[in-house]
Amino acid sequence: MKDLRRHAADYVKRAEAGETMLITVAGRPSTILGPAGRKTWCAFDEVADIFRTDTDPTWEADRGLIDDPIADPWASR
Repeated sequence: MKDLRRHAADYVKRAEAGETMLITVAGRPSTILGPAGRKTWCAFDEVADIFRTDTDPTWEADRGLIDDPIADPWASR
């Protein structure tokens, strides 16, 4: 940790270049410093399961409990 404080900029540059380093505190592993994950695009088919959920079976009954009428907040008034 002491070395990391002294040479933080160097370690960040190394991590940015792809190196992964184990940081220790008093000789014990504490954290890993490494490159940030790169953003990647996914095809919809790869993430479609995230959006597949069952509908709320009580929604019809709950909708009747709403006092205010449901309105499009972006509709021009």
